[in-house]
Amino acid sequence: PSLLSSVSLSPLLPSPQLVRATAPFFTMSRRYDSHTTIFSPEGRLYQVEYAMEAISHAGSAVGILASDGIVLAAEKKITSKLLETMNSEKLYKIDDHITCAVAGITADANILINYARLEAQRYMFTYQEPMPVEVLLREVCDLKHGYTQYGGLRPFGVSFLFCGYDKHHGFQLYQSDPSGNYGGWKATAIGANHQSAQSILKQDWNESLTLSEAELLAIKVVAKTMDSTSLTSDKLEFATLSKSEAGDVCYKVFSRDEIAELLAKYEQEKEKEKEKEEQEKAKSS
Repeated sequence: PSLLSSVSLSPLLPSPQLVRATAPFFTMSRRYDSHTTIFSPEGRLYQVEYAMEAISHAGSAVGILASDGIVLAAEKKITSKLLETMNSEKLYKIDDHITCAVAGITADANILINYARLEAQRYMFTYQEPMPVEVLLREVCDLKHGYTQYGGLRPFGVSFLFCGYDKHHGFQLYQSDPSGNYGGWKATAIGANHQSAQSILKQDWNESLTLSEAELLAIKVVAKTMDSTSLTSDKLEFATLSKSEAGDVCYKVFSRDEIAELLAKYEQEKEKEKEKEEQEKAKSS
């Protein structure tokens, strides 16, 4: 006791005034966001919200449901000219009739994509028919939801746009987030500037939209929401899911040349719209 009493601990401890001044801040801001299993008094899970916030800073991805297929477009983040680009880093094929676009942490997405591919093949082996799109999505979302219910785990920091075709509901487009929730959409966007992208889709999407028209709409949305000023073929990934004349489901990934043709076609349509607006202004004046 005499030894302890002779040692001064005051340099190691904060002053009582500092503790009283900072205690409310630290207790309120750090009490509920350290675990996914702790609800805040407002009923929120902060770690799940932080995962969604991480996704909002990722490259954007757009999905559009047309009358004869589905269009997926994604912004490719190029960090360096020296980086060897992959064929696809935002769009992935799950099965012959299901594909997806991702926004968020790619490493987390790879785990879930491998899990989805395995589940699709297990279903095919068991029932000898392709797995329905929503059934597969529910399996993936159950896994994502499980990572928000156990201590020591963190949510998957990735959102998905799942699109596919089955005999029950035809072409379908779904969006899922780190919480494990999912919903069906006719057109939606994830990633950076997704709110402005959805406002454009609300104005321009309609029930009779064809696949070629949906391709131009996807280019328009990505061009107006991506961070860079100029949209080029090396900054964009593009794919469609449609049915062939024989009735087979076809997944097509666009090459750089095909994306460049789409961009040129979009610029032509843009110039035509400008000419129409100028003519209307001239008539009104």
